[in-house]
Amino acid sequence: MNEDGTTETGSLIDGIVREGARRMLAAALEAEVNQYIAELAGERDKAGRRLVVRNGHHRERTVTTAAGSVMVKAPRVNDKRVDEATGERKRFSSKILAPWCRKTPKVGEVLPLLYLHGLSSGDFVPAMEQFLGSAAGLSPATITRLTKQWQDDHTAFQARDLSESDYVYVWADGVHPKVRLGQVHSCVLVLMGVCTDGSKELIALAEGLRESTESWADVLRDCRRRGMRDPELVVGDGAMGLWRALAEVFPKARHQRCWVHKTRNVINALPKSAQPGAKKALQEIYNAEDRDHAEKAVRDFEGVYGAKWPKAVKKITGEVDELLAFYDFPAEHW
Repeated sequence: MNEDGTTETGSLIDGIVREGARRMLAAALEAEVNQYIAELAGERDKAGRRLVVRNGHHRERTVTTAAGSVMVKAPRVNDKRVDEATGERKRFSSKILAPWCRKTPKVGEVLPLLYLHGLSSGDFVPAMEQFLGSAAGLSPATITRLTKQWQDDHTAFQARDLSESDYVYVWADGVHPKVRLGQVHSCVLVLMGVCTDGSKELIALAEGLRESTESWADVLRDCRRRGMRDPELVVGDGAMGLWRALAEVFPKARHQRCWVHKTRNVINALPKSAQPGAKKALQEIYNAEDRDHAEKAVRDFEGVYGAKWPKAVKKITGEVDELLAFYDFPAEHW
């Protein structure tokens, strides 16, 4: 867990969502302006010059999304037409993102829908309406072009070669978006990797069931087909169907249970009066200076809580190897 309380997997996914939101919003704004200019292509002055043309971009500004803040550069339009009734210059005003707008709704919630449900079913318009708040400013033809763009991006991502990437550590998680996908319990299965140079990247995104071994096996088999090799260590929640699938597809990878999930599970199995002390005792385990001290902290935890709450303690003592696997790797990576 990071100092701000986020998990490593969570913060990386948030970054992906923010970048996806930025790219999608930029593309939608470009499409809106292109459509506006195309519709007014016949408007010309006496010399035959077009009265409505592109004029670069506005200054970059911050727009808050459900996934966090993103930087957006809206395209600028030079509209030289004059309103005959008022004598004032006409101006282009985005229906997607007004000049004063600093917040766009539901980006974080709808991004999984766009990438998975919308792209697979072609039901893109409702997804865009949730992404932007409405589909105002976008014609059916423009939405079709955007749909094709996202589909091409998604296809390229899903088909890319993984043989050149040497993933040492991999995080796996099943993320439940607020927007419902096709199945009630369906979620986004995510694999994040760390390469030998320390860089982190998204390996895979797929719709599936978090608890299903077959769902995870499908994701892992696809990665194997595209050249991915066994990572050294895979980190994830023990409740997922990942582990049996991992043993089948990447048998050489070692398993590390996620301490964030494990701590939550243990604390929930204890009465409130015991929770603060237990949480501190668990921190003593995963923050220990080495494996020997961590194992001693496990014994101390069992000695204090084992008699009264054996089921809670078993959640730790029954998975010691998987919980302490990270100690067998370089300390600077912990």
